[in-house]
Amino acid sequence: MATGWAPEGAVQDQIDATINDAVQTARTAIPSGKSVTHCEECDRPIPVARQKAVPGVKFCIHCQEAMEKEQQEYELFNRRGSKDSQLR
Repeated sequence: MATGWAPEGAVQDQIDATINDAVQTARTAIPSGKSVTHCEECDRPIPVARQKAVPGVKFCIHCQEAMEKEQQEYELFNRRGSKDSQLR
């Protein structure tokens, strides 16, 4: 595949970097530690089953879903794309 001025293997390096970033983001999003009994956002009680299933949980399901939806709205573009890929 022609890559313009990019060095050999640049496309694979870009793919690897994107995957590594996604894995790191997922790992940092995993809660840890002791779960709270009430949501930090709305103060609703968090069910014991959720506290056991997700150690370190800080938000109720409703607030967690709202935050994840809001976060997804801002992650639409691959900012690591090479100049060549952005010009196509």
